[in-house]
Amino acid sequence: MNESIRNIYCVGRNYGLHAAELGNDIPEEPMIFTKPTHALTAIDGGEISLPEGRGEVHYEAELVLHVGRAYTPGITVDELVDRMALGVDFTLRDVQSVLKKKGHPWLPAKGFLNSAALTEFRPFPGFEQVKQVEYTLRRNGEEVQRGNLNDMIFNLQVIVDYIAKHYGLGAGDIIYTGTPAGVAAAHEGDRFELLWGETAFGAFTARFGK
Repeated sequence: MNESIRNIYCVGRNYGLHAAELGNDIPEEPMIFTKPTHALTAIDGGEISLPEGRGEVHYEAELVLHVGRAYTPGITVDELVDRMALGVDFTLRDVQSVLKKKGHPWLPAKGFLNSAALTEFRPFPGFEQVKQVEYTLRRNGEEVQRGNLNDMIFNLQVIVDYIAKHYGLGAGDIIYTGTPAGVAAAHEGDRFELLWGETAFGAFTARFGK
């Protein structure tokens, strides 16, 4: 599924309550990290294989933007983004904790195979409309995360402007825009469902070491 995707940008700590639940400070500017395209995996109703024996693997549900054209100064997010999806940024939390203490990059904790789960893309209805809809993640039928874009520390326009200025942004790039509070460890056989408002975007079952 990565044939048309170029770069995978991710925004860390973009919801205040999520930063607080992990004991992190609120960032003063967007915190950007990347994942390799090999980390992509489809949320298509089937199983997603996750690492076994490397500590807890946390789920982080996020709104994902697809960039449809080259960024130019002054362009709006509505002009830049053509599609959207929901995704899960899987994180090896124990590994990440060690990396943070050592001041090392997050790639081993964030960039492993299948760490960038993604539903099918759908048309992007515009910044003002997406702010009016909440997205949710359910685990085994119980809601565990609810995202409201109005709670973002850095909104979508700030994010695209920042990424473009510092790293470049063009057609085929995607952006995981940050996760709300409620992250926790996935377990063998957990069934996850992602919803945009009342619309089901995708589901999958977590499997470990298979």
